[in-house]
Amino acid sequence: QVQLVESGGGQVQAGGSLTISCAASGRTFSSYTMGWFRQAPGKEREFVAAISWSGGSTYYADSVKGRFTISRDNAKNMVYLQMNSLKPEDTAVYYCAASTNRLSRNSYYAIKYDYWGQGTQVTVSS
Repeated sequence: QVQLVESGGGQVQAGGSLTISCAASGRTFSSYTMGWFRQAPGKEREFVAAISWSGGSTYYADSVKGRFTISRDNAKNMVYLQMNSLKPEDTAVYYCAASTNRLSRNSYYAIKYDYWGQGTQVTVSS
């Protein structure tokens, strides 16, 4: 069992940067694949990024590749999403998620994640 709490959301102008964080409880955090998803109003939840348990492998959605960076600190039970060159279309509620499955192409799918945070709002103004 793991509980996830996101923080760091806010409002930023287009072209700006923001880093959001996810704090996880539980002694087995380092065994989980971690992911970030987002959901904009009226749209389905979509994959943003995922990272393997060791942090050695990452996946990104094409829409954020080169702009966003996912990282983790297993000693602190933390996952981060650094977002650069933000665009208005990045506006969404961002969710942190944990999966007991190893990182793979399946990590793109929300159904493969077992635990979710409550989300943090990111708003990018033009």
